[in-house]
Amino acid sequence: MITQIELGEITVDVVLKDIKNIHLSVYPPNGRVRIAAPRRVAIDTLRSFAISKLDWIKRQQKKLQDQEREPAHEYLDRESHYVWGKRYLLQVLESDAAPSVELQPSQMLLRVRPGTDELKKRAIVEAWYREQLKEAVPPLIAKWEPLMGVKVERFFVQRMKTRWGSCNYVAHRIRLNTDLAKKPHECLEYIIVHEMAHLLEPSHNARFVALMDRFLPQWRFYRDQVNRLPVSDKN
Repeated sequence: MITQIELGEITVDVVLKDIKNIHLSVYPPNGRVRIAAPRRVAIDTLRSFAISKLDWIKRQQKKLQDQEREPAHEYLDRESHYVWGKRYLLQVLESDAAPSVELQPSQMLLRVRPGTDELKKRAIVEAWYREQLKEAVPPLIAKWEPLMGVKVERFFVQRMKTRWGSCNYVAHRIRLNTDLAKKPHECLEYIIVHEMAHLLEPSHNARFVALMDRFLPQWRFYRDQVNRLPVSDKN
């Protein structure tokens, strides 16, 4: 169940769940604010907590608002598209053949049938991104399972508006944001390790941080890198 707290122009989503501590987050790209708290905590207590953190919330939101944004794609020639952290210029080629995406040293070639509209082009490219991720993920999971002593039963790839990944620690399943295929490979690896660490510790508490420090000591650098420019505006 999600409850909302209004703090002037700022809306805070409150999620009460079976956890021990209160967690405050400000999510990209638009600065959505969320508090996850134990079920026993009263809303008035959480309102006071949010008010005490208001300056921090505003600073985080301003950082997100000030970030340069990747323009919304129209899937026209010479648009910039990112694949594994590298920038490619789009070239659209029309032909009476099956649609496809191909990378060349500095170009992303999008082959479509004549008259294909923007929505269809977007669907073709997004499906291609999903396939890149689906190919890249299994070797990384296989690498980290024995190192971390956990087992991922299944992973999913999908568009996610506010998260790079999520974990169902009961079912041992993880979900990954399709946009990770636009980031450097090490960013994908960091998110996978992050979600797999939740199989050992569901919350973002001190034990979770200790696990991340143990398995991936440079994780804070990758965390900053995955959120680095350009920030995608969701179409």
